[in-house]
Amino acid sequence: MNSLTKLMLFSLLLILAGASAVSQYPTTSAEPKKGAEKPVVNEAANPDTSVVKYQNMGKMRASWYGPKFNGKATANGERYNQEALTAAHRSFRFGTLLRLTNPNNQKSVIVRVNDRGPYLRYRQLDISKAAARELGMMKKGVSHLKVEQVSLRGVNFPVIAFN
Repeated sequence: MNSLTKLMLFSLLLILAGASAVSQYPTTSAEPKKGAEKPVVNEAANPDTSVVKYQNMGKMRASWYGPKFNGKATANGERYNQEALTAAHRSFRFGTLLRLTNPNNQKSVIVRVNDRGPYLRYRQLDISKAAARELGMMKKGVSHLKVEQVSLRGVNFPVIAFN
C-alpha cells in the first residue's frame, strides 16, 4: 500500500471516528437562559452537517484484477498494487472515493479510483485483489456491487455538492 493510500485511509478513519463521536454527544445551538431546558441538536441526524456523505451511484458490474498488472503503471501514473484498496473506472475523477457493498453478503469496502477501465463491454468497475477479497468475491470474480460516492467535508475535493 503506497503512502498516499495509507494517508487517505487513515484520514478517513479519523473522520469516521469523529463523526461517530458527534452522534454520541449532543450539542447545543445556543446557550439557553438559566433554568430553561437545553435544546439538543443531533448533528449526525442532520444531513447538512454530516462530515461524511454518500451519494448512491446505483449498482455496477465489477470484476477484480491483480497479479498480471501488479507493479505496472496505472492511468494516473501510480504503480498498481494489488494489495491496495483501489479501483478503475472509465470516467470518475482520480482520487474519487467509492464505498462498494456486495449485496450477497453485505460486506463493504472504501476504494480510491486511480486507474481507467474496465475495457470489457458489460463491466463498469475493476477493483483490486485486496478489495475483492474484502468483499468476498475472489472466487466468483465478477459481481454486481452497490456503489456510493464518498465525500468528506473539508478533506477532499467536493465530489458531492454541499448545501
